[in-house]
Amino acid sequence: MAPGDQMPRACITGTGRYEAERVVSNFDLEKMVDTSDEWITERTGISERRMVADGVLTSDMAAGAAAGALESSGKSPEEVDFIVVGTVTGDQPLPATAAFVQKKIGAGQCPAFDVSAACAGFIYGISIVDKFVRLGEIKCGVVVGVELLSRFLDFEDRNTCVLFGDGAGAVVIEPVNDPDRGVVSTNLYTDGQHTDILAIPGGGSRYPANEASLSERLHFVKMNGREVFKVAVRNIASAANETLASTGLSSGEVDHVVMHQANMRIIDQVAQRLEIPLDKFVLNIKKYGNTSSASIPIALDEAARKGRFNRGDNILMAGLGGGISWGSALVKW
Repeated sequence: MAPGDQMPRACITGTGRYEAERVVSNFDLEKMVDTSDEWITERTGISERRMVADGVLTSDMAAGAAAGALESSGKSPEEVDFIVVGTVTGDQPLPATAAFVQKKIGAGQCPAFDVSAACAGFIYGISIVDKFVRLGEIKCGVVVGVELLSRFLDFEDRNTCVLFGDGAGAVVIEPVNDPDRGVVSTNLYTDGQHTDILAIPGGGSRYPANEASLSERLHFVKMNGREVFKVAVRNIASAANETLASTGLSSGEVDHVVMHQANMRIIDQVAQRLEIPLDKFVLNIKKYGNTSSASIPIALDEAARKGRFNRGDNILMAGLGGGISWGSALVKW
C-alpha cells in the first residue's frame, strides 16, 4: 500500500521490555569456557549479556514486556484484541507461548499465536499486525519479541555460547489515520537453502528428544558463523534498501536505524552499505548481546524511553535470523 492511502496505519503507541535478572560478563564466561574478554569484544562488540534466573519462563519475560508496553500506551489488557509473539525458545512445543502471554497479562479471548523467524521474528510480527490493522480488524495489538536462549546454549562451544542472551521487548500497535505516523512499509524474505547454518536441530520431529539427540547435543544452538555473517550483511542491507525504495525515501532521510543486535561487525558493514552514519543506529549489543527476536524491540524501548525519537521520525528496522529469514520495516514515529 502506497504512502498517503486512506486505510489506517499501524502506529506504535507504547513500548516495553523485560531485562533478565543475571548479568553475565565476558570475564564470567572466561571461567566457563575457553575464551577471553578481548576475543569476544574484538569479534562481536559484546561486553555482557543477561540471563534469567531459574524458574523464569519465556512467557514470563514476554508478559512483563507486554505489560510495560500496555502501561506506556495507556491501554488496559482487556482492550488487547491481537497478540503475536516472535520466539524460537517458547515455553513448550504446544501450545503457543502467546497463549500463556494472553493469560498472564489478563487479556480476553483474541487471536494469539507465535511466529518462528528467529532474529527476524519481531519484524514478521509487525508486518502481520500492520496488514490486519489496514483491514480494520485490529484496534489494539501487541507484538512481542522474546528469547530465553541461555537454556539452549552449549557452553562447550565458545563460538556460540558467548553471543546470546535472554530478554523480551514488546510494542502496542493501534490504528491511526495520520499520514505522518505508523508503519509505512515492510518487506519479508526467507531462503530455505540456508536452513543448516543457524539452527536448533533437536526437539522436533526430525530429531525428537531421545537419548541419541541428547548425547549429540542437538538441542543446542548450532551456527556457521562465517556463513551467517555473509548472508546477514548482504540480505539485511538489501532488504533495507528495498524498504527505502518502496517508500520513496533516501538513506539521508532516515532518522534512526533499529537493527537486530547480532554482531557489531555486521552492523558496521550494513551501515557502510546503506551509507547511513553509525550515530543514527540504536546500539545496545555491548550490554545485551544477541537476544534474537527480542533485540529490536528491546532497543526500540530503550531509545523511546530515553526520548531519542520525535513524532514523525523515520525509523528503519531490519533483522535476519534462522531460516534464513530476514526483513525490514519503515515506521514513522
